[in-house]
Amino acid sequence: MKWKPDWNVVKQNHLGWWRGEGLVAYLTSPRNEPLPSVSQPEVPGNMASRWLDGDFRARRAEHAIARSFYAADAFPYTNMFTGPGALGTFLGATPHFTDETVWYEPCIDDPDSAPLPVFDADNPSFRAHAELLKTTEARADGRFLVALPDLIENLDTLAALRGTETLLTDLIERPVWVHGMLDAVNEAYFRAFDLLFDLVRDEDGGNAYIFDIWGPGRTAKLQCDFSAMISPAMFREFVAPRLSAQCDRLDYTMYHLDGTTALQHLDVLLEIESLDAIEWTPQAGRPGGGDPCWFDLYRRIRAEGKSVQAIGVRPDEAVPLLDAVGPEGMFLQVHCPDQASAERLAATVTQYR
Repeated sequence: MKWKPDWNVVKQNHLGWWRGEGLVAYLTSPRNEPLPSVSQPEVPGNMASRWLDGDFRARRAEHAIARSFYAADAFPYTNMFTGPGALGTFLGATPHFTDETVWYEPCIDDPDSAPLPVFDADNPSFRAHAELLKTTEARADGRFLVALPDLIENLDTLAALRGTETLLTDLIERPVWVHGMLDAVNEAYFRAFDLLFDLVRDEDGGNAYIFDIWGPGRTAKLQCDFSAMISPAMFREFVAPRLSAQCDRLDYTMYHLDGTTALQHLDVLLEIESLDAIEWTPQAGRPGGGDPCWFDLYRRIRAEGKSVQAIGVRPDEAVPLLDAVGPEGMFLQVHCPDQASAERLAATVTQYR
């Protein structure tokens, strides 16, 4: 990779992490001297264009990456984030774009008459996402990677189609319907993933994905934030089978465990043999991912054979975390205030390999 000269070495470190054998130190900072790139593009007046205009997104990504420093195992890539759940828009949910995020208008009012969701490659939202990837991949030109959009899946996507409160009722009143819909959502996920993956697949047959992950195969972050509202029994019944199917069909998978209310499902997650890694996101108001209060959680996940991603680790927390938990199977995401501090931390933590 042109903007990551030691990419061949870094790839091996990421692969070792997936196997639970090594450390990934994902260290970033502002760059002292920006790399040659385009100027900051003018922001489109149309809100949807700010999210889906390929030329704008590609130029903005290049401009930002050229001003970022990627130390140790960090690598330059752009996350083609178009909201928390692009898959839902491929299946009929209407996106509403704002400056900060995207929210979705449900499209299933009557479950008795609603057909199962079927993926259609001619869906306008899917075509827009495909063009976004094509344009950005061309702009990258081997200098940085282009990640897939954050598709999202399972109950999160069904909630986008049906509505969160309504779906909570459906789980109790029409569980058979929910099971059928989730199976259809899963199949749509695989069809969409495969088509988009083909647009950004790298020379190793792999891809980058949101949360700074890369693998030499079909790689994804998986999640079910909806799980914070359901019991472990419901998680085991509705979520786990589809999550397991995703892990079986993809090559490298990491689950996004979001907030302490989701920790009740950790036992079920650890039972999914084909799930490779678990990322922990403390909710707002709780200590960040490098705080010692989470060390036992990381130890438990590692003891069950899963790799761990700790995000939001402060520079001063990296070494104590590694001393306490060990480097094997640990992914530390650290943003440093400047390039010099990133280089110093890289020299320190890489001694743990």
